Amino acid sequence: MLRRLKVDNLAIVEHAEAEFGEGLTVITGETGAGKSVFMGALNLALGARADASAVRDGCRDARIEAEFDVGAVGAFLEDQGLPPCEDGILLVRRVISASGGSRVWINDSATSVQTLRSLGELMVDIHGPNDRRSLVDDGFQRDTLDRYGKVDLSGYASAWRALADLSSRRAALEGAVDVADEIERLRHSIEEIDAAQLTEEDDETLTARHAAAAHAAEIVEAANAATSALTGDGGGAYGASDVGSAADLLVEAGNRFREMAKYHEVANEWSEELENVITSVQELSRTVADSVSRIDADPETLQALDDRISLVRRLKRKYACMTVREILDLREKRAQKLSDLEDRDAKIQELNVQIVAAEKAVRKAGATLTTARRKASVKLGEAVTKELRGLGFLKAGFSVALEPQEPDSTGCDLVVYRFEPNPGESSRPLAQIASTGEIARVMLALKAVIAELDAIPVLIFDEIDANLGGETGRAVGEKLKSVSAHHQVIAITHLPQSAVFGDRHFVVAKTVSGGRTRSAIREVEGDGRVREVARMLGGETATSVVLQHAQELLGMNSF
Repeated sequence: MLRRLKVDNLAIVEHAEAEFGEGLTVITGETGAGKSVFMGALNLALGARADASAVRDGCRDARIEAEFDVGAVGAFLEDQGLPPCEDGILLVRRVISASGGSRVWINDSATSVQTLRSLGELMVDIHGPNDRRSLVDDGFQRDTLDRYGKVDLSGYASAWRALADLSSRRAALEGAVDVADEIERLRHSIEEIDAAQLTEEDDETLTARHAAAAHAAEIVEAANAATSALTGDGGGAYGASDVGSAADLLVEAGNRFREMAKYHEVANEWSEELENVITSVQELSRTVADSVSRIDADPETLQALDDRISLVRRLKRKYACMTVREILDLREKRAQKLSDLEDRDAKIQELNVQIVAAEKAVRKAGATLTTARRKASVKLGEAVTKELRGLGFLKAGFSVALEPQEPDSTGCDLVVYRFEPNPGESSRPLAQIASTGEIARVMLALKAVIAELDAIPVLIFDEIDANLGGETGRAVGEKLKSVSAHHQVIAITHLPQSAVFGDRHFVVAKTVSGGRTRSAIREVEGDGRVREVARMLGGETATSVVLQHAQELLGMNSF
């Protein structure tokens, strides 16, 4: 979830900081108080385009800092080479210069705006009266349907990959211009790799052998000293010591135990344990000696290892591979391509036959996928329609249409969300609906239906109850509250009927001091919250009747 947002020198915000919590947080304030600035700050923290004109007049730069409590972005950070989160906390900083340009840090590591934007898409979903992009996106509609219906995509994906692989091989054959030169190039590289007789031991094992050979004298000297210290067999300095080897000392200790056992029986057990220790010491000494005996200190051996390492490194550079395994895999791919080119016409005909079969398999798997999606589309349509009833669309209908399309990686269906706002009107794709209020409420209804399945943890709704009121506003508040059981929800609203459902309530207000306008955000509780709801109900003059109404609203919706 979003834990903290700190803003400095952005538009009319000189300095502001807010800490957020779980559940539903509502943000209210008069029109023009600066709520849009805070939304802009959060968007900037998620990778939105920066505009130098947003920097507060007279300031060198604007700074936004956002702190998230996250648990599912570790793989993304690792892929991007960014530091991991400490204690599960992700820190984002964005600095926008008044002279143009901006800088981004994630977990105190500099990165790009594009990386920040990609990360933001994993964590936060923003919806407002002017934001319709995600809901009308074909991919979003299809993916949401598949998640809701728990549609199994694996069978189709496997069939599609097989077809794509065959098609790629055929395209490579048909597109080859100078076949003779390509055959010669492939043969040369295969012969070069084969001549090297590479094995996977040519990675770490080869390097270890070279290190041992290069430092053979030091290794042998240390090993001799060690075996002398252990058993007196190494001929090193320890063997010549008056103290004796470890084995000698242990044997002497064993003799003492056996003498002691005449009068203290438990010493027999100590003697037996010591025998095992002596055996282990002797075995260790033999292992060390045996291992060192295989080290070849011959200069010719070292030179051969040098040459081998140089060869492996040259092949890795030439073929842009990190490991020997990658080189061997590349060799197999080139051998396959060479085989195809050497008998190109016959291979193309063979591939054509295989592609026809693969296309049939794709269409068969696609039909199965379509059937599953059709079942899910009926259920999703009914579920969203039910949610819309509670959001003021008493006669509206929502449906999911599947339109056939040529197979691609996603299936054979174009998934289209359709909306019928009033009886008698034909349903239309959401993309053709002009009303921003309708779009926003459809999104809220959809989010309510898929709340448990939606992987994005933070949902932000920016005035989606605009131009609503009364019971519909209350219904929107109830729906926001229900969605917040599965997500952190932050809602900017003008409606008291919605605002009273918040677990936490922040107010944005602006003041004028010293000829400068400043906007700030603060959390309200108790009487302060009652007064804010009263303001939303009846304006600046909070009469006793309005205050009582505000208390009643808060009391009715505090669950």
